[in-house]
Amino acid sequence: MKQILTIQHCESIHHTNGMVGSWTDWDLTERGCRQAQNIADNLAPELLGQSVKIYSSDLKRAAQTAAPLAEKLGLEIEFRQELRERNLGEAVGKSAQWYREHRGPERPGDYIDVRPFPSAETEREVYQRLEPLCREVLDRDEDTVVLVSHGGTLGVWNLLWLGLPPEAMNHCGIRTKAGAVGRFEFYGGWSRQIRQIGVLSYME
Repeated sequence: MKQILTIQHCESIHHTNGMVGSWTDWDLTERGCRQAQNIADNLAPELLGQSVKIYSSDLKRAAQTAAPLAEKLGLEIEFRQELRERNLGEAVGKSAQWYREHRGPERPGDYIDVRPFPSAETEREVYQRLEPLCREVLDRDEDTVVLVSHGGTLGVWNLLWLGLPPEAMNHCGIRTKAGAVGRFEFYGGWSRQIRQIGVLSYME
């Protein structure tokens, strides 16, 4: 049995100032840094005696969430752009209000292929960039693989893990909150299970 743990980055500055997250490289807030340390303090004891690999988005808010756990376990973090949040193109660096006022029209029933700005990613493209990483994770030898990423990206991961096609995102989703931990298990080389999702108690 292989275990995959997902950690959604903790409270970031863009959660408090009305700005777009996406590829803007925000730091964690002071509160977010405390949350990340608490996650490390509470999660690390569960991983003692296991072989562990840590992947993280290279954006600072994810890297700063991963750092305390990596330090506790004495591990290096492998930073992967595949774990970045969805690229919102022209909205990067703008306010959330600017995004709402300038984004392209939504298309009900075709959400995954909507490109809100000319240089933005679609949800389908996020799914496609995660697929090879998912296969890589499953092929690794470690007992546990940790993925530290972003809310939108992990929402896509949750459906990808279940084997659902990208079109499923047109009518359903599994989203969690900042600092949430998910626990996924892979049995016998074929059975994918979600054991826990959206657990916030590790931050306490």
